[in-house]
Amino acid sequence: MNRFALTPALLELLAERFKALGEPARLAILNALRDREMTVSEVMDTTGLGQANVSKHLQLLYALGFVDRRKEGLYVHYRLADQDVFALCDLMCRRLAKEVDLRSRLFTDSWDEGIGNRE
Repeated sequence: MNRFALTPALLELLAERFKALGEPARLAILNALRDREMTVSEVMDTTGLGQANVSKHLQLLYALGFVDRRKEGLYVHYRLADQDVFALCDLMCRRLAKEVDLRSRLFTDSWDEGIGNRE
């Protein structure tokens, strides 16, 4: 596995992208674009977000390289630049699953030790 030297400039770029991914609406948009390209209207229909909101988020996602776009007549079609963002999502989902399992075991162990039997 490659290890990059995390210089201050690189840390700034990473933080900017993680900040973008920290917004649930942007993750919903990326998820909507996971299987096919869409217009703003299609993204709105899929996510339930408003037009101004979708446009603002798509603009940022485009600027940061998460999505690509192409113009066809009056419409702009958005698509994922690549699937790499979902590798990050899968990594975090596995981490969350481990946390849930650990917390579940903690409560089960506490219950078994009689804490749950107190009145």
